[in-house]
Amino acid sequence: MQNTAGPAFLADCPTRLAVDIISDKWAVLVLFGLSQQPRRHGELVDLIGGVSRKVLTQTLRRLQEYGLVERHAEAPRRVEYRLTDLGLTLVEPIEVLTNWARDHGGAIVDFQEAAEAAV
Repeated sequence: MQNTAGPAFLADCPTRLAVDIISDKWAVLVLFGLSQQPRRHGELVDLIGGVSRKVLTQTLRRLQEYGLVERHAEAPRRVEYRLTDLGLTLVEPIEVLTNWARDHGGAIVDFQEAAEAAV
């Protein structure tokens, strides 16, 4: 049977890697946090509620490996993270997703609570 859904459904398609990267909740929050300005590690920890320093470090490294974030050291103890040109291309889609989540998050919680109450 031929795959008519398109190349994104193929196991070795680069689209799958891209979706995997941006579907990570911490990655999206880090990218969104960096969309307004470069930030230091501690600033990101304060900005993103619930993320541990270790997970943030892992997320930043992963985003660096894929060319979405760059680490800029001004001095040994002053390191900032910023979006690369490629990372900047994600700002608009993330803003759209964030706006959708803000507009419809309450409805999702309502459905979730109703489903839990029905059990």
